[in-house]
Amino acid sequence: MRKNHCLEKKNFSKTKRLMDEPFNITDLFYQSAKNNPNKICLIDKHKKITFAEFEGEIASAASYFHKKGIQKGDRVLVLVPMSIDLYRTVLALFTLGATAVFLDEWVSRKRMEECCRMAGCRAYVAGLKVRFFALFSSELRKIPIHLGLHYKPNTERKHSPQIQKSDTALITFTTGSTGVPKASKRTHGSLHAQFKALSEVIDPQENDISMPALPVVLLLNLGLGVTSVITRLQSGKLSSFRPAMVANQIIETGVNTIIGSPFFIKELSKYVIKNNIQLAIKSIFTGGAPVFPHEAQTYIQAFRGARIKIVYGSTEAEPISSINANTLIQEKEGEFLRGLNVGEIDKNTLVKIISITNDPVVVEKEEDLTGLELTSGEIGEIIVSGPHVLREYVNNENASRQNKIFVGHDCWHRTGDSGYIGPNGNIYLTGRCSALIRLGEQIISPFTYEGYLQALEGVELGTVLLFRGSLSVVVELNDITQKTTVETAIRALPFPVENVIFIRSIPRDPRHHSKIDYDKLKNIMIKHSLLINR
Repeated sequence: MRKNHCLEKKNFSKTKRLMDEPFNITDLFYQSAKNNPNKICLIDKHKKITFAEFEGEIASAASYFHKKGIQKGDRVLVLVPMSIDLYRTVLALFTLGATAVFLDEWVSRKRMEECCRMAGCRAYVAGLKVRFFALFSSELRKIPIHLGLHYKPNTERKHSPQIQKSDTALITFTTGSTGVPKASKRTHGSLHAQFKALSEVIDPQENDISMPALPVVLLLNLGLGVTSVITRLQSGKLSSFRPAMVANQIIETGVNTIIGSPFFIKELSKYVIKNNIQLAIKSIFTGGAPVFPHEAQTYIQAFRGARIKIVYGSTEAEPISSINANTLIQEKEGEFLRGLNVGEIDKNTLVKIISITNDPVVVEKEEDLTGLELTSGEIGEIIVSGPHVLREYVNNENASRQNKIFVGHDCWHRTGDSGYIGPNGNIYLTGRCSALIRLGEQIISPFTYEGYLQALEGVELGTVLLFRGSLSVVVELNDITQKTTVETAIRALPFPVENVIFIRSIPRDPRHHSKIDYDKLKNIMIKHSLLINR
């Protein structure tokens, strides 16, 4: 037994080293399956599947797709929830050199059809129920090939076409909360670079049993030979998240590593604390939305002794930086109101801070871009570059012109986030550039005050808005008895607050249910302005 364990550990270390080589994700998975054939690959509800068994299922799916006419370069819309079916489908498409196009489960029919028009897919994959509803979508009916999830077993592995680093692996969409969603193109090269960077941050171990609630991270686990447990929650219904169900699943399956959105980790942490439950978690990683010190303290209280890391990034560039929860909570309040410490810049990422502008940034040479840089400590827009940074959008030249800066072959992505580099070399975030409020010569960052508000007893979430020419603070309480105390603390803020508005629920982003949806919030305030507390 000891000999087998040593062999597995040697094979796992070998697989991790392959992240340094120019492998695509499919090859990494097949190497993992070869090194760990009998190891549990995926646990989905009550189904467990080994790496060898999963390899056979992928071969069957690839054979089925090939017979239906899927070829290298075809774009295939994947309408499958997070499950064994999803990852079998994606790796089968990768095996054939096809591109997997993803839509979030929460998307409306209108948005789905916008994305379909943008992506130009030749096929879609879906279960029977979704294929029935597709009959009522004009855009889905235009797609010529319809593929199901059930087919005859065929373990003969298809000969894979040669895949180049520049070939497109995935197309994913931004949330589109501020307008038309952007289709981000992930090549096999950029996806491999992202996985390499993430693997260095997460540092998975051969005995990990991981619960990745973020779909892309589970792909990384498949490439590295890590056992993954698929959460039973519905990603399209995070607002009705049931932490008891997730906690029971963690206990049943022996999960020791969790990777999820801040909302996921916070709700689970609150449940663990309230019910005095101990979960044997050694590592937690979260990203997709900001985490303030007060929230990080909740994580630490719930999972004592666990390594808790918060990753800053975006759809187009992840990771950018990261910080340990224990480091974050040591920030002093005065420093925090100057910006949120999102940690040390990832070694694979280059970061610059440039002047904030709504116009496209066009430069001819590196010196021109250097001329736009601000001095250390000055607040500006955060731009990033690196091998894992996505270079283009699908059929959207305006988005590329607005969000990308090319200097020769190098691509810099404009994050749209404001912030600065602190004296310690860390990035300090001050919120979306578009959300900054200019009041005379004073610039107010609602984002920095959101952390202050969240730390007030009785507050679930809060922000600052410029509403009808006056500064208003909007608050969602989790304890109505604290209303007077909260309002008194808000009135003491270092700027004139015209209105303190308490509402039942502040709208969040649909993907992670963590970020405030400012546009929806403003619409709520306009519609219900008569309810403003004065």
